[in-house]
Amino acid sequence: MPIVSPILANPLADGRQSERALVIRRGVQRLLLEMGAVVMPELTLATGRRADLVALTRKGDIWIIEIKSSVEDFRVDRKWPEYRLHSDRLFFASHPDVPQEIFPAECGFILSDGYGAEILREAPEHRLAAATRKATMLRFARACAARLTAAELAGVSIPALDDEA
Repeated sequence: MPIVSPILANPLADGRQSERALVIRRGVQRLLLEMGAVVMPELTLATGRRADLVALTRKGDIWIIEIKSSVEDFRVDRKWPEYRLHSDRLFFASHPDVPQEIFPAECGFILSDGYGAEILREAPEHRLAAATRKATMLRFARACAARLTAAELAGVSIPALDDEA
């Protein structure tokens, strides 16, 4: 199923995310936008893994935010260490009902209630190699352009925004 679908109530949800995960995502996206980052949900990485959120900061840093909607969601997922290979910083994001202590200390932690979010633990920096950064940026840019084109062709109105880079 395509990432952008004019049939779904939310054209940027592909049906794989729970309602709770989408609420967490919305709060995190609001926080990142307030921080001046741009965000791409559900970005497929070079390894074929799909990151929940990839953010590009004003400085050009790449952050991956892995959303966990429950303790069980975290326990069954063992692919998250691979995201470190594609980001300068790796965060987990969840909601108040999931204990923060279950998330690894070597990752950042963002608490989201859907209306907003707060970084409760900063993620340590692990800089990407130049070639990996370029490949990930290109993947990010192409995915953004493809989704905007698909949305436009589906009749979704997308306002033009000034870039404050």
